[in-house]
Amino acid sequence: MRELIAEAHQEFKVQIYSTDLDDDAIAIARAGIYPPNIAQDVTPERLRRFFVKEDAGYRVKKEIREMVVFAIQNVIKDPPFTKLDLLSCRNLMIYLEPDLQNRLILAFHYALKPGGVLFLSPSESIGNHTDLFSALNRKWKFYRAIHSIDSSRAAVANGLSWAAESGGKAPEGLMAKPKETNFAELTRRVLVQCFAPASVVTDLKGVILYVHGETGKYLRPAPGQASLNVIEMAREGLELELRAALHVAISEGSPTLNREMQVKTNGGYTTISLSVRLLAGPVGDQNLLLVSFQDIASPATKPGRKRVAKPAERGRIEELERDLAYLKESNQSIIEEQQASNEELKSANEELQSTNEELQSTNEELETSKEELQSVNEELITVNSELQTKIEQLVGMQNDMKNLLDNINVGIIFLDRHLMIRSFTRDAVRVYRLVSSDVGRPLTDIRSVVAGDDLLPAAQTVLESLIPYERELHINGDTWMLARIQPYRTLDNMIDGVVLTFTDITSRIKAIVTQEALTLTEDIVNTVCEPLIILDGTLKVVSASRSFYREFQVTPEDTVGHEIYELGDREWDIPDLRRLLESILPNNQSFNDYVVEHDFPVIGHRKMLLNARRIIGEASGPQLILLSMEVKP
Repeated sequence: MRELIAEAHQEFKVQIYSTDLDDDAIAIARAGIYPPNIAQDVTPERLRRFFVKEDAGYRVKKEIREMVVFAIQNVIKDPPFTKLDLLSCRNLMIYLEPDLQNRLILAFHYALKPGGVLFLSPSESIGNHTDLFSALNRKWKFYRAIHSIDSSRAAVANGLSWAAESGGKAPEGLMAKPKETNFAELTRRVLVQCFAPASVVTDLKGVILYVHGETGKYLRPAPGQASLNVIEMAREGLELELRAALHVAISEGSPTLNREMQVKTNGGYTTISLSVRLLAGPVGDQNLLLVSFQDIASPATKPGRKRVAKPAERGRIEELERDLAYLKESNQSIIEEQQASNEELKSANEELQSTNEELQSTNEELETSKEELQSVNEELITVNSELQTKIEQLVGMQNDMKNLLDNINVGIIFLDRHLMIRSFTRDAVRVYRLVSSDVGRPLTDIRSVVAGDDLLPAAQTVLESLIPYERELHINGDTWMLARIQPYRTLDNMIDGVVLTFTDITSRIKAIVTQEALTLTEDIVNTVCEPLIILDGTLKVVSASRSFYREFQVTPEDTVGHEIYELGDREWDIPDLRRLLESILPNNQSFNDYVVEHDFPVIGHRKMLLNARRIIGEASGPQLILLSMEVKP
């Protein structure tokens, strides 16, 4: 991908998520270190461009490592990532049962964005989920995700849940099985069909749920908007009694049995029997009603003499008929008002149903958003884990760098482009009087201990020319420092300031001076005819003349580097000589013609005139003592 981006001369943001169950495998992958034998499979150009050679092998460069986020994930239980362009899952599903494979395919479809590509191994397939994917290449098992409302509903219907355990098998009751002939059920159906009265089953609101037999003589479609309400469909003469019977059955739980009434059918009136009974619902609740209708034969009337009503009875009959007409009108008015109220309630119910559907739709959207948030949360946890790992690595590197800078005994000052102090080590205070609060201040504000300090102009020159600068500094009279100024380069090879380093070279300068003095002294000593030795401040022999070796019959190996009192078998441990070197000479620059007599085991008795002088070299060099001996016969 990086090569394609380079060829296109455009920068694209590429993010790859790599997951596994094994945390050890994830830790190895995060390190990004490969063995040396990858050189057999990776071209030299790619090794040079994308890897860094180390002792353990090859480490992938930062630009490649940052493209991949490694995370521990269980694809069966954990929420998947979302809006993926490509999902590669190869040789995993072959180890799973078919029900888990189906769940994985649904999870993969959810994770891919519309038009995203699923890449499986040659031994795997999408199964029967052909409505969710279209094949791009059947040989190499590339499939494109198809997103639609139907596919989303199908995924929800199949129980897509990454937090639940593996779904159980389909209930056996849902599986079609051949049934044997049930003669009892067959007989019951025939008896009901032949002998049971015409009936309807309604809910508690009177809505017809089931119709048995011929009910056209008792019910008929009401004018206007179609309705299955049994009261609205009742014929003339049946409506009032039916409403009352339904009310009694619902409110009191009492059945109405064989209520006789006159119902108008085909221009005439028919006597029928009405019964209303409660039925147990599917789950045991009393939430259904059985309304039955049955015709009653009219009794035959014998012909006879017609009775003539009396005037008083006629008036009473007329009064009753007027009351009955008034009651009918009042009842009709009440019925119409109730019907209007029912219409309003129905309209309000429809609005509530619409609102409920909207709420359900909103709830589904919230569920989807919740799942997406879970996926985003998983991604954030993964990224946070990556960042935590990098922070731990960075802390370790900082600790290593701090200990390195504290133990190399080199003063270092890091400056930015404007010569502002970024940081410094503790040995830098030997040159500049720095404290921790000086970070962020210009170095020009800090006083230097170097006389005629010209390091800041040199630092500015190095920043402009990128040519390193080096100079020896003499500070505090007896200390020499080597100052180097070099450009500060970032990992991207950008110049972002300068680095000042101060190395103590006092011992090296003293060694050089000492070596020069010794060389000069040795040349002088070898030209003197009298025995002569040179001692350092600890009275060790630094050099001796040839005449000394010849006179006292000793070798350079037994002399140079040894204390004068230890020469031979401590034959030079002469009390007078010790007093001269340890008492008289430290208080005086020299002594002359000091007579010392001593018996040497090899050469015998000798009388010597001793002359000594202290020599102070330049550049605070070491103190040397020049000791000459004039041997008297």
